[in-house]
Order: sequence, then C-alpha cells, then structure tokens
Amino acid sequence: MAHAAPTATGFQDCRNIWVSTLEQLAEADPRIVAVVNDSVGSSKLNSFQKKFPDRLVNVGIAEQVMIGVGAGLANGGRIPFVSAASCFLTGRALEQVKADIAYANFNVKLVGQSSGVAYGELGATHHSIEDFAWLRPLNLTVIVPADAWETAEAVKWAAQHDGPVYLRLSRMPVPDLDVPKRVFRPGKAETVRDGRDLTIIACGTTVHLAARAADRLAVEGIACRVLNFATINPLDEEALHQAAATGAIVTVEEANIHGGLGGAVAEFTASHRPVPVERVGFPGFLPTGPVDWLFREYGLTPEGIAAAAHRALGRKG
Repeated sequence: MAHAAPTATGFQDCRNIWVSTLEQLAEADPRIVAVVNDSVGSSKLNSFQKKFPDRLVNVGIAEQVMIGVGAGLANGGRIPFVSAASCFLTGRALEQVKADIAYANFNVKLVGQSSGVAYGELGATHHSIEDFAWLRPLNLTVIVPADAWETAEAVKWAAQHDGPVYLRLSRMPVPDLDVPKRVFRPGKAETVRDGRDLTIIACGTTVHLAARAADRLAVEGIACRVLNFATINPLDEEALHQAAATGAIVTVEEANIHGGLGGAVAEFTASHRPVPVERVGFPGFLPTGPVDWLFREYGLTPEGIAAAAHRALGRKG
C-alpha cells in the first residue's frame, strides 16, 4: 500500500504478527484454541493449524455457529481466539456476539481480520466500517493496533485478560510507529506527537497518517498533538479532557464517523467540554475501488487530515 510513508523498518502485515504471537502463547498455554469460518488462509492460521491440529476448529462458512462454538469453548475453560473477516464476524454474527459473548461475559477473543476498506474492490458488502458503532455499546474491550509491535502486545494482553475482547486487524502493511519506550496500556491513549494548538486523535492504520499530518502542520508553525487511541472501548477520558484543553480536535479512523471513534469523541466533548471536532473517516456506504483511492477520496491522507485541522482551528474560540 502507498498511503503511509516507509520507515527504516519498512512495512509489516500485522496478520503475520498476530499469528506468530498466538503460536508462542499456545506453546505455553494449552487452553488457547483458534476458531475460524473457513478462513484459515486469510486469518494466516496455516502454520498454527500444522503445529496444533487439534486446537483449530473450522466451522465452515457459518459465522453464527462460529461464535457459538467460541462461547462454548470459553464456557469449558478454553481461551478461544475466534478469527474471521471483520465484516462477517461483526455483521453477520452480531446477534451471537451480543447474546452469546457480551451478555454472557464469556472469555472469548474476537479477531476481526482485513478490517476497514481492505477489501476495497469487493465493495460495501466487504467493507467493515460499522464495527465500532456496533460493538462500542457492548461490554467488549475494543482494540485497534496501529502497527506490528502493538498487535503483538494486544494479542498477549487479550490472552491473559479475563473477559471478551475484539481485536481489529488490518491486512494493509503499515510501518512501525516512531515512539520511544512504548508501553502497551489498554484503555490509555499513546502520545505520538506533542503540541498545544490542537489534537489529532487516530487509531489503527490512520495513526501513521495523523503523525505525518502533524509534521506538515509543524512546518506551518502549528504544534499539533497526536494521540493513538488504540482502545476504542473503554475510552481514555483523561486523555480526552486534555485533548479538549487544546481547544480543537480532529478524529481520524478507517471507519464510519457515525458511531465510531469520531462519534465517541463528539459524544464526550458535547457532554464534558464542547470544542470544535472535525471527523475524518467514512460517512456511510462507499463506492467500490482501490484502497488508496478510497483513502484519498475521503481525506484519509496527511493532506486531508491537515485540511481538517485547519477547519477545526478556524472554528476554535
């Protein structure tokens, strides 16, 4: 993909990191199992299946059944990682996620693969841009890793956490974030850039773009804070208070702005500290097209994010 700048470490497909981490965890913990919906290949679980043939359950193209199997395994003391394309995992099986996992508070780890618009050419049925809005009201911890390191840390944390988790992974290779001395803290925002003029809040594949937008704005003399909100639920309210204190906020997400990260931030600021909020993301059903084109069309570029920052600053009191 071409929508993020290379770094010295290059780009990495976070799906490779998720499964290598899962295999390491499974070596040490026999309770860990994987459940898929005929998606062993796209979930990158081929090597896991070879290493642990008795610990991968392939239910076929039956997502509701897949969630039920995961819930049953959790009820039996296993730690199931239920992996599928996020558009089907969170859409087709939403009722089962709600009733069998969230309501029951079962220890199931949902892994939404190829999230956002990664299946760009396949169109709206395969876009997964509503998942934040669907899952935020539930008692799931929702984590959106921004790079390979954060993906590995999120998988490790999910394995030891007692409760339902949704990990939202992309198939688009991304560079490593340039943040020193990183510590993975679910529910806490990570500062990627510091600044006092406004705050950009981003998650997942868009954090890199937000950082590049802040660098562009710095050339103009605008000191922009960038926060990586890897955890969408629960939100880091302390970080949101501090973001609002800069006087203006831009949110960036590879998701629908209605009910997603942008919606969550707008809800918070409206209730606690009203400031201008510009939301960069998708407004609803999208056309079919290459991922790079979709990102450019809807402003998910450093230039588009910087333009949103100027709009927010123009509304700043």
